[in-house]
Amino acid sequence: MAADNSFDVVSKVEIQEVKNAIDQATKEVNARFDLKNSKSTIVLEKEEAIQLASQDEYTLNAVTEILGQKLVKRGVSLKNLEYEKIEPASNSSVRQKIKLKQGISSEPAKKIVAMIKDSKMKAQASIQGDTVRVTSKDRDTLQQIMGLLRGKDLGVELQFTNFRSN
Repeated sequence: MAADNSFDVVSKVEIQEVKNAIDQATKEVNARFDLKNSKSTIVLEKEEAIQLASQDEYTLNAVTEILGQKLVKRGVSLKNLEYEKIEPASNSSVRQKIKLKQGISSEPAKKIVAMIKDSKMKAQASIQGDTVRVTSKDRDTLQQIMGLLRGKDLGVELQFTNFRSN
């Protein structure tokens, strides 16, 4: 009897890369002539959100763009960021919070399971917390499922981990 092979579909943000991107973005904001005295800050809060603050909405948008470029360079997908609305802060400045999405929420997880079932491939998918476990007797089937999921936009960046062949 053939043993089952499996892998996990996950979505996580590498916090160390986010910290590095924030450091790089802060250096660029402080060095750029047009942003030098804008009192712009980028702070990571409890490893679950990034707090941006600046003197006005225009400079905040510039800071957001710089941060986005640095995150992409560090391999952090912008799909895993959830931008909240810009809100006024003290001294006529503005701030914005960007939440980091960790794990696959139930809606995209259900879509992944449905896509695997609809593909008619011989594999089972089960939701386990914020990951989706995919099992099959055939490794090639698992590779095909990875390809199928890579081609879809589910609103979060997907990674494949724990590839096991028992």
